[in-house]
Amino acid sequence: MICQSCQKAVPDGTAVCPYCQAQLNASNPFSSPTQVPQANFAKQPANNPNQGDATGGVIPYKNPKALIAYYLGIGSGLPMIGLPIGIAAFILGVLGLRDRKQNPVIKGSVHAWIGIGCGGLFTLLWGGLLLALILGVAFG
Repeated sequence: MICQSCQKAVPDGTAVCPYCQAQLNASNPFSSPTQVPQANFAKQPANNPNQGDATGGVIPYKNPKALIAYYLGIGSGLPMIGLPIGIAAFILGVLGLRDRKQNPVIKGSVHAWIGIGCGGLFTLLWGGLLLALILGVAFG
């Protein structure tokens, strides 16, 4: 038989798909899933990439680029080291949004946008100050 959810072949008489945990026996939702061989559960990945974050998306663990962009974007406000951190935050924020667009199950668009916004703002600020300092020394 074929699972309607993940389209993988499962043994006949199976109540729960061993791959995606979808209910296969729709006629009796209270039937026991003991018909599923235990060996199939050992093959199942512990972290299914098609499921959302355990935190409900508050902390996007499955979108590390967006999460790192968020922290780097906030840290890019630091003087002296804010310019390279801001550039990294901007780039990782864009990559985090791209990952979110490719897989909508993962969260992190807000974290990515904060990384892009803060990283871009502080990159412009620190870049402008550095340019003004260089021009001031050169023509001062």
